[in-house]
Amino acid sequence: MTVSNTVNNSYFKKLQSLGLVSQIIIALILGTLLAVLNPEVAKSFTMLGSLFVSALKAVAPILVLVLVASSIANQKVNSDAELKPIVGLYLIGTLSAAFVAVVLSFIFPTTLTLDLAGASANPPQGLGEVLSTLAFKVVENPISAIANGNFIAILAWGLGLGFSLKHANTNTKTTLHDFSDAISSIVRLVIRFAPIGIFGLVANTIATTGFTALAEYSHLVFVLLSAMLIIALVINPVIVFLITKRNPYPLVLTCLRESGITAFFTRSSAANIPVNMALCEKLDLHEDTYSVSIPLGATINMAGAAITITVLTLAAANTLQIDVDFGTAILLSVVASISACGASGVAGGSLLLIPLACGLFGINNDIAMQVVAIGFIIGVIQDSAETALNSSTDVVFSAAASHHLTKN
Repeated sequence: MTVSNTVNNSYFKKLQSLGLVSQIIIALILGTLLAVLNPEVAKSFTMLGSLFVSALKAVAPILVLVLVASSIANQKVNSDAELKPIVGLYLIGTLSAAFVAVVLSFIFPTTLTLDLAGASANPPQGLGEVLSTLAFKVVENPISAIANGNFIAILAWGLGLGFSLKHANTNTKTTLHDFSDAISSIVRLVIRFAPIGIFGLVANTIATTGFTALAEYSHLVFVLLSAMLIIALVINPVIVFLITKRNPYPLVLTCLRESGITAFFTRSSAANIPVNMALCEKLDLHEDTYSVSIPLGATINMAGAAITITVLTLAAANTLQIDVDFGTAILLSVVASISACGASGVAGGSLLLIPLACGLFGINNDIAMQVVAIGFIIGVIQDSAETALNSSTDVVFSAAASHHLTKN
C-alpha cells in the first residue's frame, strides 16, 4: 500500500510539473479516448466541465472591472513625442485585426456545438438598435452589471474609474494595482483547473455528438490562424511600408523570429518584455521610447486578442442563427478592439472578454461562457499564436514609428 501511494504521488508530481499546455493536451487525449471507449461513463464527467464554466462566469466580471481600472490608473505618462505615433499604431493594428477577423468570419462562417437548453438571445434588428442597446447597457449600475454579467457596463465603469484615478495619490494607485494582482491570481488558480474542466467538456461533447465537434474546432482554429497570419505577414508590413517607405519584411521577419517564437512558447506578452527590450536595443531604437512602448504594448497592443474575441463571438451568433449585418459586425470590431486593450495578462485572458462582445447580440452569459470554454480547448494553439502576434508586433510598430529600421 505504501509503495502504491509512493508511485501515485510520484506520478502526480510529474503531472503537476508539466506546463499548462501539456496538461491540456493530455486532457484532450484522455477525454477523447474515454468518449470513444465508454460514451456513457464519459457523459457522467459533464459536471467537471460545468464547474469550470461556472468558475469562469464567477471571476470574469470582477476581473475586467479591476484590471481595466488598474491598467489605466497606473499608466505612466511619457513626454517623448515618439510615443504618440506608436500608441496610434497599436490601436490601428488592433482595429485592423478585428476587421480582418470579421471578413474571414463572413467568408468562412463557423458554428459550434453548444448546450442550448434554456438559452436565450435577443438579437438586435439592425445597427440602430445595437447602438441603442449599447447605450443603455453602458449606464447600468455597476453592481447590477457585475451580478448580471453585463460586460459592456463593466468595461465602461472600468474605463471611467481608471481615468478618474489617474490623478489619485500613489498609495491609492498601489492599492488598486495590488487588488488587480490579487484578482489575477484567483483567475490563474481557476485556469490551473482548465485541464480537468476541458477533460469533462471534451469527454461529454464527443460522447454526445461524436467527432463533429472536433471538426468544428479545426475549422475555428483555421479561421483564427488565417486571420493572425494575414495580420502578421500582410497588414503589418503594409502599415510599416506606409510609414517608412521601405521594404518592411526584414523588420517583420526579424521580429517574428526573435520575439514571436519565444512568445509562442511562453504564451505571455509580459514574460516576453525582456526579449523585446533586447531586440529593440539590437535594432538601435531610442531607449527612452522603447522602455515605455514595449511594456505599454504588452497591455494595449492586442491584435491577436481582437481576432479571438471577434471570431468566437460571431461563431456564437451563427450558432444561435442571429443574422449579423456588416455594419453591426464592424461595430463588433471596435468593441473587440477596446476590449482587447484591457485583456488580462494571464494565459487565455482575452477569452474572458468574449461575453462583453456577445452582449451586443443579446447572447446570454451561459452561452457566452460555453464559447469561452471552447476557447480554452483550442487555446493550445490559439493562445500561443495570439501571444506571438501581439508580442512581435510591439517591436514592429515601435521600430516603424521610430524610423529605425535595420537593413537586411
